[in-house]
Amino acid sequence: MNKKLKRELTEWVIFFGIIGTLYLTGLHTTVFGTLQRGILATGLFRPDVEMEETSQASYNLLLMDADGNEVDLHDWQSETIFINMWATWCPPCIAEMPDINRLYAEVGGEVKFAMISLDDDPQKAIDFVKKKEFDFPVYFLRSALPRVYASQSIPTTFVISPEGKIVVKNKGMAQYYNDAFVTFLRGL
Repeated sequence: MNKKLKRELTEWVIFFGIIGTLYLTGLHTTVFGTLQRGILATGLFRPDVEMEETSQASYNLLLMDADGNEVDLHDWQSETIFINMWATWCPPCIAEMPDINRLYAEVGGEVKFAMISLDDDPQKAIDFVKKKEFDFPVYFLRSALPRVYASQSIPTTFVISPEGKIVVKNKGMAQYYNDAFVTFLRGL
């Protein structure tokens, strides 16, 4: 075997060895999330705040908070609501979370946040948020998700206006903490 082929084969074995190790140890989600956070930092993935057509929100949703308390979305009518569907196994979700946490720190007193974990084990999501030292509230589904919030991808984010309209629907990761989006939320 010639040296060039041997070297190339060795490089591929090392590459797939690293990828395999990341998957076997469960670190792939964190590593890929960190890489995607770098992409978010470019500012290329910002939520569209100028939807051509809004739809009516549904408040028929029961959630459970991290302490086991039930929350009825009806209680948040007439408020601006930021809903984000995520999971601990989702790298794009992990990538946008530090940004969402900064957004929560900025407007959390003015906007209701529902960070809805779709993890099978709620404790895994609670532990994840605690480990990362995020301040936003984490919720879990206690009722079926209304059709208007159905999405084939996560993360998916919705912003509901005080008038009950879905004014932002973003599938995939986005950079939410920016001046334009903060101004948009405060303007609702």
